Amino acid sequence: MQIGVDSFVATSRPGPPGDVARVQELLEEIVLADEVGLDVFGIGEHHRADYVSSAPAVLLAAAATRTKRIRLASAVTVLSSDDPVRVFQQFATLDLVSQGRAELLVGRGSFIESYPLFGLDLADYDTLAAEKLELLLRLREATNVTWSGRHRAALSGQGVYPRPLQNPLPVLIGVGGTPESVVRAARLGLPLVLAIIGGQSRSFRPLLDLYRETWHASGHAADRLFVGVHNIGFLAATDAEARDTFWPAYRHTFGKIGRERGWAPPTRPQFDAQCSPHGALLVSGPEAAAEKILQEHAALGGISRLTVLLDNSQLTHAQIMRAIELLGTQVAPRVRREAAPRPTG
Repeated sequence: MQIGVDSFVATSRPGPPGDVARVQELLEEIVLADEVGLDVFGIGEHHRADYVSSAPAVLLAAAATRTKRIRLASAVTVLSSDDPVRVFQQFATLDLVSQGRAELLVGRGSFIESYPLFGLDLADYDTLAAEKLELLLRLREATNVTWSGRHRAALSGQGVYPRPLQNPLPVLIGVGGTPESVVRAARLGLPLVLAIIGGQSRSFRPLLDLYRETWHASGHAADRLFVGVHNIGFLAATDAEARDTFWPAYRHTFGKIGRERGWAPPTRPQFDAQCSPHGALLVSGPEAAAEKILQEHAALGGISRLTVLLDNSQLTHAQIMRAIELLGTQVAPRVRREAAPRPTG
C-alpha cells in the first residue's frame, strides 16, 4: 500500500509576508516527506484567504526541483471550474519538471468559490464536470484533438503542448461519496480516491464495492484497479498528545465551516468518537495509526493508497513536520509490510 500526505496549505496569516513563510514551510514539508520515504504528496486547490493553494501545479513544480522520488499530485484540481487544456498543459509541464512524477487528481472540490470566480453557473455543476473530464481524457490520448461542447470553445485539431513524460499522464478521480461519480470513474477505467472525512470508514465499503463491480463489468483489467482513500489526521508521540493537540485545530476549522453551512459546532465527545478505531479521523500515536490504517484496508476490501491531510492553520510547522516524520518512519513501513499481498501456493 502507498502512504502519503495531503495539504491545503492552510495559513493563519493570510497575505504577505505570511503567505511567503507558509509556502517555504510547505516546501520543507514535501522535502521531508520525500526523505522519510513517503510515496506521494498532494496539494488541494482552494480559492480562500486561509489557504495558499489556488495554483497547486506551481507549488508542486517548485517541490519537484527539491525532491527525488516522491510522486506529486493535486488533491484535488477543481476541473469543473478550470480549462482542461490549461490543466493538461500545467500538469504535463509538471511531469517534465519532475521527470515523470506528476499525478492529476480531479474532482468537484469541497467549496464553491471557484465557480463564481471564473464566471460559471452552479446550475451547470453536473454538466461542467462530465464535459470537462471528457475533454481532459481526449487531450491525454492525442496531441491534436477535434472536440466541441457547451462550456468551452471547440477544438478543431489544434495541437496541445507540451506532452508529458508519462504516457498516459495519470488522471485519478476524487469523490466524496456520490455513487454516480464512482460509477463514472469505473466505467472510464480511472483510479478512484475516496475522501473519508466523517462517519465510520467501514460504512463506505458498499461504495467501493460498487466501483469494483462496475470496473469488472466494464471489462477493465483487474490488475489496473486502484482505490485510494483520503483521511484527515494528525500524529504525535502518543494517542493522548495527538488528540489534545489536534482537537483545538479541528474545532477551529470545522467550527468555521459549520458556521458557513449551518452545521452545529463540533464537540469533544464527537471528535473523540471519530478518533476511535472505527472513526474517520486518523489522530493518534504511530502504533495506533498503523493499526487503524490496516483495519481500514481490511474493512474496505483492500486499498492501494492512503493519504493523510496533515495540515491545519492552527498547527505549527514543527508539529506538521513531526507528524510527517512519524508517518514516514514508523507508520508506513509497518503498513506496507503487513498489507503486502501474501504468496500463494
